[in-house]
Amino acid sequence: MKIPKTYKDLLIGTAGVPESAKDSSTESGIIRIKELELTSMEVEFVKGVRIKEERAIKIGELAKERGVYLSVHAPYWINLNSKDKKKRENSIMYIYQSAKIGYLMGAYEICFHSAYIHEEDVKKVRKKVKDGLNEVLEMLYKEGIKVRLRPETMGKPSQYADLSELLELSLEFKGEVEPCLDFAHLYARSLGKINDYKEFKKLIEEYEKALGKMSLHRMHIHISGMEYGDKGEKKHLVLKKSKFKYKEVLKVLKEGNVKGFLICESPILEEDALLLKRTYDAL
Repeated sequence: MKIPKTYKDLLIGTAGVPESAKDSSTESGIIRIKELELTSMEVEFVKGVRIKEERAIKIGELAKERGVYLSVHAPYWINLNSKDKKKRENSIMYIYQSAKIGYLMGAYEICFHSAYIHEEDVKKVRKKVKDGLNEVLEMLYKEGIKVRLRPETMGKPSQYADLSELLELSLEFKGEVEPCLDFAHLYARSLGKINDYKEFKKLIEEYEKALGKMSLHRMHIHISGMEYGDKGEKKHLVLKKSKFKYKEVLKVLKEGNVKGFLICESPILEEDALLLKRTYDAL
């Protein structure tokens, strides 16, 4: 299986199984996504990679049959900058396991929270993250597994990293690493400063300048309402209950002909995913 160089559309979906699915299984999630006329679902491995290989293959077959595109979010407790050697080793394995099972499901975009900064110089943190990702990629190469690793833009300054830093990291690889652009996280990280058409457009322009125009046709994007405090992100909110200007994001994406995954992380998953779809289609 080959990793897609680009996607044909903006694939709007949910971060995890829709709440209205028959049950909480990935299979039921795929079926419900299709019923809702959404086109993608991010499989959440947030508490561990618990899908076996044989089942992963069957999930991939179901997703292909229903025309649902899958991506993956690796476990939350990853920290490639951990001072604890064992925790860092575990972090590398979590990404590897997520990528392997994701690949078997036909999910080529592997998102994760990469590291905490721990008051260190950000360039030193980037070096540790780079080394960790190289270890992951080496293991995957040996098994013929090709995916895109997507460190996520984070909602707190104490977390690695903002978009500029992740783009610099991505340039140290040959297409195997590209950011997962979480607009709501950057809104919170900037304490509300990144929250209008002009600022959102700057992000897309910066992304294109670093990785090329084709990269805009294979993006992986997160969006939700967001509450923030003095230290950045506090919690995800329903889109309409947040000051985050999601309509401005959608306008930028539409005008820029951005394609790939647009994953809704709202507390009301499919309701807000459908709101995003309706709003985007009406632009």
